Amino acid sequence: MSGKRRLILLSVLASVFAGVFLGSGAYTFVSANGTSYLSNNPEVCVNCHIMRTEYDSWRHGSHHAVAVCNDCHLPHSNVVSKLYVKASNGYHHSKAFTLLNFAEPIRIKPGNAQVLEDNCLRCHGELTSEITAHGTLGVPTDPTRKADLYGCVRCHQEVGHGPMG
Repeated sequence: MSGKRRLILLSVLASVFAGVFLGSGAYTFVSANGTSYLSNNPEVCVNCHIMRTEYDSWRHGSHHAVAVCNDCHLPHSNVVSKLYVKASNGYHHSKAFTLLNFAEPIRIKPGNAQVLEDNCLRCHGELTSEITAHGTLGVPTDPTRKADLYGCVRCHQEVGHGPMG
């Protein structure tokens, strides 16, 4: 096969692959109501049935009247960090739910636990300043340790979501 024919064939194959990838991505985005994930509406979290328990418990929890999912689970330091974490979580959630590769009950990752901890301290800093001054709280960076058992949620597990199960 000549070099020109090979180049044309590779271009056609690359175009077909890109079209299939973009087309399936667009179909998935539309069928999963992808634009809803750009909102601040907590009901978006139950687009995935696995999050129903978390959503229902949040509705009955103490923070229901003052905080939505993004208030606790996304960073507030800057827009870039917020969008990065939102996109990263979206990617990991969609991959896990599509491949059915997730733990039940769903577990928070250390990086997300740190975001959660930072937001607890951001909202309740005045109350917690004496406690945090000693550096005894914090989320472990070792992924084999359970991040959700450290920091504020170690003692206040039911605050954000209320009783679960």
